[in-house]
Amino acid sequence: MLQGIDVSAYQSSAYDTSGLSFVFIKATEGRSYVNPKLTAQTKTARDAGCVVGFYHFLWPGDLAAQAEYFVSKAPERTGDVLAVDWETTGDGTHASNAEKDSFIRQVKSLRPHNRVVLYTNRNFWLTIDTTSYAGDGLWIADYVTAGKPRIQAAWRFHQYTSDPVDRDVANFTTKAALQQWAAGT
Repeated sequence: MLQGIDVSAYQSSAYDTSGLSFVFIKATEGRSYVNPKLTAQTKTARDAGCVVGFYHFLWPGDLAAQAEYFVSKAPERTGDVLAVDWETTGDGTHASNAEKDSFIRQVKSLRPHNRVVLYTNRNFWLTIDTTSYAGDGLWIADYVTAGKPRIQAAWRFHQYTSDPVDRDVANFTTKAALQQWAAGT
């Protein structure tokens, strides 16, 4: 298992990268929010030689506009991973299964050379999701032992704690294997 974290505007741009193989960075939300620390947080991850991923917090409605907004703001580089964050929004709603699936497909169409994964929590995966569509891989949040999420599905990334930061593991034996997968080779 490889170690990684995910960061957003709540974290410093100079976060600690010691021992990390990958970093996911919140890029956008809906059709109007961009992480104000996106550029600096990306530089920190790239300078450390980490595989970099970007995620979009999905809201219901106008999926095409959200997909276009996300890919227009997330840096474009072969080997970066793109993710959709599918969970309950601030107003208590969530995108439907069809909207989640459509968003993933649209991002894959707009960025055909990047892997696109679904990030969601265990509850959504087990009780809301009806299609099990996760694009190129599942990134599951379940706050239990690292690498042992309580689901019966293949997963690529596991967020296992949020204290003091969101810590993740990747289901790859080596950083080179993660890099090859992310690059589509």
